[in-house]
Amino acid sequence: MEKRLLVKSAKNGDKEALLNLIMERKNEFYKLAYVYTENKEDAMDAMENMIVILYQQIRELKNDEAFYSWSKTILINCCRAILRKGNKEVLMYEIIETFHEESYEAGEKKVDILKYLKILNEYQQEAIKLKYFEDMDYKSIAKVSNVAVGTVKSRISTGLKRLKESFGGEY
Repeated sequence: MEKRLLVKSAKNGDKEALLNLIMERKNEFYKLAYVYTENKEDAMDAMENMIVILYQQIRELKNDEAFYSWSKTILINCCRAILRKGNKEVLMYEIIETFHEESYEAGEKKVDILKYLKILNEYQQEAIKLKYFEDMDYKSIAKVSNVAVGTVKSRISTGLKRLKESFGGEY
């Protein structure tokens, strides 16, 4: 079924249509949630919360074509809410397990990167994770973060500079 028809059906209360829309990109949603929460249980909780909110608010969606960007914005807000409720320590094996399709060496590099990102503020972390882990462009990051493109570029630039300085290098 075409995305537009599924969105229209979901707006009319069809739970199955909404579920089909979500399942079509479930891996993408999970990966985004995991990049934010750095914990598989919290990522799943965020996705569950997103589904409930989508179901409750789908009728408010003005542009049916924007369903996925709207959904991702809701998911990011759910992740932020979970992180505010209780910042949990992330076990290293969970990070490696989530990126199991990559080599062990690549998994270790991601663990190192996630560890070093902790020196940045939450906005810099968010922008860098979306840019480099989710391969999103500046405009998309600005949209889901609800900030200007220039702000996104600044957060990434400043964050990368701080990371490089922490490694003893020059920017």
